[in-house]
Order: sequence, then structure tokens, then C-alpha cells
Amino acid sequence: MESLQMPNKIKLLFRHRSMEMGGVEKVMLSLLNNLDREKFDMTVLLNLNQGELRNEIPKHVRKIAVAKGKEDMSPQRLKQKAQLVMRRLALAYFRKNRNKEEAKLFNNEKFNVEIAMDWRDFEAVLSSPYHYSKKIGWFHSEIQVPKLQPVVPMILKSFPKFDHIVYCSQRTKDLMHKHYPNLNYPPESVIINAIPIEEIKKKSEENISDFTKSEVPVFIAVGRLHTRKGYHKLMDAHHKLLKDGFEHSVVIIGDGEELPNLLLQQKNLGIEETFILAGNKMNPYPYIKNADFFILPSESEAWPLVIAEALILKKPIIATKVGDIEMMIDDQKTGYLIDYKTEEIYAAMKEFITNKTLVEDIKKNLEPIENQFNNQKIFDAVEDIIINLAKK
Repeated sequence: MESLQMPNKIKLLFRHRSMEMGGVEKVMLSLLNNLDREKFDMTVLLNLNQGELRNEIPKHVRKIAVAKGKEDMSPQRLKQKAQLVMRRLALAYFRKNRNKEEAKLFNNEKFNVEIAMDWRDFEAVLSSPYHYSKKIGWFHSEIQVPKLQPVVPMILKSFPKFDHIVYCSQRTKDLMHKHYPNLNYPPESVIINAIPIEEIKKKSEENISDFTKSEVPVFIAVGRLHTRKGYHKLMDAHHKLLKDGFEHSVVIIGDGEELPNLLLQQKNLGIEETFILAGNKMNPYPYIKNADFFILPSESEAWPLVIAEALILKKPIIATKVGDIEMMIDDQKTGYLIDYKTEEIYAAMKEFITNKTLVEDIKKNLEPIENQFNNQKIFDAVEDIIINLAKK
């Protein structure tokens, strides 16, 4: 049996696919920036050195990537296509020969604890060549969501193999136990996402030239373009509001696989000028700050970081009653909660457009909202899990 001498610092290895803009990536960056660097020696292993956040990993954290990102490839279409094929082959070879390839990457270095930041990273952590390392899995998904069902068997098989599972919301954990009560669960914790309050407020002051104050109310949403985010329903509600005479605009910050479908829907409805698909922004906070309202019409969420960010920026929020959002927002006091239905999105948006008293009351109630966030307690809880596992 392999043994491991405990170093002065606990050696952590975070495994993740890439660094596209998303909530999971922000959670990982929060941990990398705030876990005690006197206690932990941190390394991030990416499959792809790709994504808007790839250069945001702090300098005291070592970053290693198996393959190049699209950003480093040729702009010529045919050449890039060939590079993508070569990259797929290289990744397949790496997975098949993981022990040998990682020994070369890390010069036979050993790690105390390995962390999978998402279910997509479970296989990489659990098939790690470091059989002695303790393994932590982060889980952000509601297990009953239809789109997740093809990978549920893999998730169920993986859970008992971890030394610790961290859920980012109480609802995520409760749903897991409700649907699979007989699973052999490892030790578990619920740890919500940390909120960099001062950083959010500072970044929100940045001047932006592509977002000017509108004469009509502006609703903003921030998130990956995915069917479960409900942007297709939001677009239908927006179109109906315009037809009924309620002028406003909607701006979506984000990118993803649903973009072609949303662009087609946008064109068919003839709302290219009022429903703006603005793409990813490295700093979304000034856009949130300069909008009138924030909206999250998702079919499913866990503990959405973007809701906390909008609360910090004191934006009146419309959000669906999914995940732990009902724990984050006090309905019609610090926000407006709805079901995942087009007609409810329509009614809530109409209420914000027409009911100035409600909006002003929500803004007033948001003034002390920062008091509900305690980041140090979050980081302390994560550190305790890692330290206790490393001692075993």
C-alpha cells in the first residue's frame, strides 16, 4: 500500500475541464483566492487552457493544462478544425494513459487532497493515479432535472467513492436524499458559495460604453445560455409585454449552446432591438448596476451566485422558486418570486414596470442586505474539511 508523508503544507489538486465564464468556475476562483496559502499548496489541472477566466487563477496557484484552448489556435477555419481534431486525440490519449502522463506533468509529485469542482470532474478525480489521496466532490445540480438524467447513473456510482461530498445548497442535498435515500453516502456538508462583496462593488463602478441609460426600464440576466436557464420563456414574456404596450428592454449577458435557438426565436418574434443577447463580459457588474431590474427565469438552480451578486448591487430581482433562492430572497420584500411559467414571468415583469411603490420598498429593504453574507465562515468550513481529511 502506498504511503504519504504529510508535508508542511497540504497539497491540493483541483481538477476541472476549463475556465469558461460560469458559477462553478467563480466558486473555484473564490477558493483559490481565499484558502490559507500558509496551510495549502494549491494546483489546478485543466483539461483545456480555455475560457474567459483562464487568466484569473491567482499567481500563487500553479496552473497546468493538458491541452491548448481555442484562444491559442489559428483563426483560419480549416487549420483550427485540424487543431481541434488533434486536441481530441491528445485528450483521449491522456485519459487512456493518465498514470504515465500525469507522472510527467507533475514530475512524480504527490497530492494529499483532490477536488472535483463539478460532476463533470468526478471521473477524472476518481480515476486519479493518486490512490492514497483523499477525494472531495462538489455537487451543484438538482438531481431530478430532466437534462441531467443521462449522467445520473454515473453520479450515483461516483458518490460513494468520494471521501467527502460538498453541496452548494441545502435543497441540492435534500433532493439527492429524497430521490436516492438508499445510496451509500460519504460524509457530507452544505457550504454555500462565498461572495466577494467589496470586489463586486468596486468592479461595478467601471465605465462601460456599450450600455447607456435607457428611457425605458431595462431587465438584465446573467448566465450561461442553456435551455434550463429559461431565456426562451423570458423572450416570449418580453414579446407579449411589448404587444400589450409595456415598453422595456431585456439584456442577457452570457454565451452557450442555446445561442443559435435564441437568435432564431429573437428573429421570428422581431425583437432584435429590444431583447439583446450581449455575449459574455469579463466584468458583468456594471451592467447589473446600470440596469433597472435583475431577472433569473431558470428551470433549476442550486444556490445561484449571480442572485447574491445582484443583491449586493441592490437590484430588485425577479427569480423562479428553485434551489435555495427562497432562502436568499424574501418574496416581495427583497425580491419577487415566481414559478417557472411564461405567464408568471410576464406578470412579475409587468408588476415591476408599473408598480413603483413595490419597487421602491424592495430597494429600501435591500439596503442592509450585505449583513446576510459571512464569507469567512464559508472558507473556515472548507479548510476544516480539507485538514481533517488530510490527517486521516
